[in-house]
Amino acid sequence: MAIIEAKNIKKIYNHETVPLEVLKGMTFDIEEGEFVAIMGPSGSGKSTLLHIIGFLDPQTSGTCLFNGKGMDDYTEDEIAHIRNKEMGFVFQAFNLLPRTNVYENVKLPLIYSDRPEKEWHELIMKAIKAVGLEHRLKHETSQLSGGEKQRVAIARALVNDARVIFADEPTGNLDSKSGALIMKTLQELNQKFGYTIILITHETYTAEHAKRIIKIIDGQIKSDHKVHKRHDANHGFKK
Repeated sequence: MAIIEAKNIKKIYNHETVPLEVLKGMTFDIEEGEFVAIMGPSGSGKSTLLHIIGFLDPQTSGTCLFNGKGMDDYTEDEIAHIRNKEMGFVFQAFNLLPRTNVYENVKLPLIYSDRPEKEWHELIMKAIKAVGLEHRLKHETSQLSGGEKQRVAIARALVNDARVIFADEPTGNLDSKSGALIMKTLQELNQKFGYTIILITHETYTAEHAKRIIKIIDGQIKSDHKVHKRHDANHGFKK
């Protein structure tokens, strides 16, 4: 079953009164449980595409559906609920709360959810255990390595039992060893727990950790193929 359906997606910005077409008609589906890498060079439109399929920004034309419905089919409150409950977002810059420990950072999405507070602790611990950070529970963000900060960000994305995790250049601020651990974490979340993972990256060796690669150049899909060879989580990262 397709959880995301994109049909002829176009995005045009008015840049100094001159139209700038960033996405030029993209069509693809993403099935529930897939691990898909959307790969392309800087300026190819991949982050713009993520914002559209993640319901953060509307397309100019075309159709983007999540669970069979587009942004126009939902109220603003429903869209906010979907982004909080159904989707999780992980960004290159981590976006963690300073002077706050791992547990409190992971708890944040629950504060804005309709989850009963009595369920929070179990959900928080489940997410933290999924990324292997139980031993850092009470450590503040300043005491964490870059890789640990990104794993906290992943746990925060998971805490509401999100169905889809959007990861935008999650290894971009990390050294090779930490990057490898993040990719291993994402692989395990997909393979062991069945999360749908959508990875945005400009790096081939990062994209190859996914099961499918959609390559985009200049706002258009150039290729869309399965990754047949399974890669170890350390593959491609320099020591």
